[in-house]
Amino acid sequence: MVARAVTVFHHEERGASCHPHPSPPPWDPAQDLCCITTNFQYLQTSGWYWGSISAGEARDALLTKAEGTFLVRDSSHPQYILALSVKTRFGPTSIRIEYSRGSFWLDSISPGASHLQAFPDVLSLIQHYTDSDIRSSDQRANEDSIQHKSNPDPAQSSAKDGGVPLKLKLPLHKPEAFPSLQHITRLTINRHTNCPDQLPLPKPLLHYLQDYPFHI
Repeated sequence: MVARAVTVFHHEERGASCHPHPSPPPWDPAQDLCCITTNFQYLQTSGWYWGSISAGEARDALLTKAEGTFLVRDSSHPQYILALSVKTRFGPTSIRIEYSRGSFWLDSISPGASHLQAFPDVLSLIQHYTDSDIRSSDQRANEDSIQHKSNPDPAQSSAKDGGVPLKLKLPLHKPEAFPSLQHITRLTINRHTNCPDQLPLPKPLLHYLQDYPFHI
């Protein structure tokens, strides 16, 4: 069963604007191709993109894992490209990832959906919510949090009436896609610097870091 992200903060209602909203600028479909291609390159490198597995297969892979373990897979819904599957305290569930005009965000049924932050790539989206989980509660009080509504198994029916906090902690790598030592080193470097391009490294190594500018 696919879940959807729901914002948990309250927002003030705004009155209707007297001015019409401007039309969005023209969008070249070629930009979609470039954006999606780049994202799949990132995902293939990550090791925790599981491709065209079903929601049931994702559930089986996550069932015995710790809360917060996650993976990204192809969405089975024809209107979506990708889905995030994650182990919650009530069991595994999935959230669709929306895409439009070069931006990705979590699918939402909340009236405050516009408050869910959009990102230029899926890796930045996942990294944002992974980082959010390890920040202090004081820091997170001033930031957006999300919950998703789940439809768990009948044995877990106590969760049906409430939201389950979305925690992203640890990616689940495919057994055949476990990261190389070089990639692990790259992740470590990215975790400890915001400007890897300024490191005193040979250009080939700098290019290698730039090919995957994330730490998950």
